[in-house]
Amino acid sequence: METSIGAQERPVEYVNAEPLSPDRILQMGFVFRSSKVLLSAVELGLFAALNEGPLGPDALTRRLGLHARGARDFFDALVALGLLHREQTGHYRNVPDCALYLDPVVPEYVGGVLEYLNARIYESWGRLTEALRSGAAQAGPSAAGSYPAFYADPSRLETFLLGMTAGSLVPARALSAAFPWATCQTIMDVGTAQGCLPVEIAKRHPHLTGGGFDLPAVEPSFTGYVTRNGLEDRLKFHGGDFFTDPLPSAEVLVMGRILHNWNLDIRKLLLRKAYAALPPGGSLIVCETLIDDERRTRAHSLLASLSMLLQTDGGSEFTGAECASWMHEAGFAGIVICPLGPLYSAVIARK
Repeated sequence: METSIGAQERPVEYVNAEPLSPDRILQMGFVFRSSKVLLSAVELGLFAALNEGPLGPDALTRRLGLHARGARDFFDALVALGLLHREQTGHYRNVPDCALYLDPVVPEYVGGVLEYLNARIYESWGRLTEALRSGAAQAGPSAAGSYPAFYADPSRLETFLLGMTAGSLVPARALSAAFPWATCQTIMDVGTAQGCLPVEIAKRHPHLTGGGFDLPAVEPSFTGYVTRNGLEDRLKFHGGDFFTDPLPSAEVLVMGRILHNWNLDIRKLLLRKAYAALPPGGSLIVCETLIDDERRTRAHSLLASLSMLLQTDGGSEFTGAECASWMHEAGFAGIVICPLGPLYSAVIARK
């Protein structure tokens, strides 16, 4: 098995970089408050409102439909957290990064992830202790019975798909630059949601065609997103269930944040199906937030794995070495790991 684990990976997040003073311990315990202030600000549309221009506290309170009692403390908490700027006149305005990333009309909007966290994930983390005791999903598709059952609620489906799009944007753009796309002509994204990943790659590489594969309920959202990006002639939706249907064929298959939803047997099944769908010389790209192989101290990946405990029956995050071993067992070779920014990595294999 050919792997390049280690040399290409980003540095490990070392634990206990600072002394664990009582203040630091308490700060960690209280961090949920800062998180919820940000999540509520996104839910209320605060950053979008301020992108239209600065507003004083009374005007902003009216604009967002808030009660006067807590509004000013809420705004000033956002200032203290570095998410807003308060001018000498008392008017509030967005800091540049929030103006760029937290207004839904801006292409770089990542607030969809925060909307999803607020609507679907935040509450479930209050049941972490029960999940740790029982090993059972507390929310998400598994708690609903299945993905089709979870998708049956249009509002829940749309929130989920918007979250997947926002969460895919940064790694998709990184992958569009990291892989030698000039050597292939077709791409298929398995578990595509709205199609953010193939859209970002196709925008950068105009010779590529292909599309995305997901449950049929996802098609309207995929078609709308692809059409808004002007790629409807190059990217098509393929409806199906990867448990019962063969995967569509393409020179490159991508599974972005798919394997972590399932137990080991299903992961191996999906990799075998990907191998069968690829032509000789084709590539499979698995994008995940990998747990570091040796120290297991990458906090984001470990917390993401606990989120899988809360939402799935058998899902978890995993290491690059584990993924490479499953790929090798399925028949793949030439396996390499490529970082896609600080949170995600691509495990790339060739048939």
